Amino acid sequence: MVDVAAVVVTFNRREKLKTVLRSIEAQTLAPSQLIVIDNASTDGTSEYLDEREFSLPFEVVHLPSNTGGAGGFAEGMVRGYAAGADHVWIMDDDCYPEPEALEKLVDGFDGAVRELGGDVPFACSVVEFTDGTICEMNNPVPTWDWGRLLVKGQQNVMVTACSFVSVLIPRWAIAEYGLPYRDYFIWFDDREYTLRLTRRCPGVQVMDSVVVHDMGENRGVNFAMVTKDSLWKFAYGVRNEASYQLHHRGLLYYLEFGARLSVSLHRGRVPLSIRARLLRRWFEGIRFNPPLEYPDRVPDVGAGAELPRVRVGSPA
Repeated sequence: MVDVAAVVVTFNRREKLKTVLRSIEAQTLAPSQLIVIDNASTDGTSEYLDEREFSLPFEVVHLPSNTGGAGGFAEGMVRGYAAGADHVWIMDDDCYPEPEALEKLVDGFDGAVRELGGDVPFACSVVEFTDGTICEMNNPVPTWDWGRLLVKGQQNVMVTACSFVSVLIPRWAIAEYGLPYRDYFIWFDDREYTLRLTRRCPGVQVMDSVVVHDMGENRGVNFAMVTKDSLWKFAYGVRNEASYQLHHRGLLYYLEFGARLSVSLHRGRVPLSIRARLLRRWFEGIRFNPPLEYPDRVPDVGAGAELPRVRVGSPA
């Protein structure tokens, strides 16, 4: 029997989180453990998680400060790994898995391994919007030979990168390739990590594993769309991708990214003040280069640091 730790990262989405947790508990293939990482929520999420009864073995981790999606997923993956799970299944707090989502993911992953070998580093679900259409911002990046497994009769498409909205990651991949960069905080952490995992073998999108992403407005993301209100997110994205392109690919890729960024901002007629701030974040990528973490070598938080508050329990 496969041992899967389901990891949910949440911040101030109590009502949506309730649906996520019910969806995980209703899976036809039950996870062996449910790990919820609360990123210092202030909307009553912490109180709800402290009082809730679970139908699965669970671990609720209340972080002392908001570490963003990147920090939350790294924390959850460390804990799933430490618990001995064969796989971790990660998702946001607005991702609603269909009842067979995990069972299909595991079956799809196993099928890909039978065909491609043991280096398959992840399997991700098809992500739909609440109206049943494809979720625009969660489409994986396919390989040039994306249909190689389809012609073998599998429901798998080969991909090189995906978002952290229902991804099954095997234990060996976490041990070998480490954790997402916590310091990325938000945006591009999922792209960098899955690109890291697919250096020697593609991952797969399992076409009959479906989740619903209740993200509000269904549209993709590009730099031409940045506004004053969304600038903070785009700022993280620019810094993180700039760092990745320079430190993990090379100077020419960094410069090419800067050119693409400038062209997108110009075409979007983004105000000059916002353009200037994003270009400063592009320059910041030169100095920003966080260290790689592994699950058995997590940095010491230091004496006097506030530790997470943890609730561990068995099914009610």
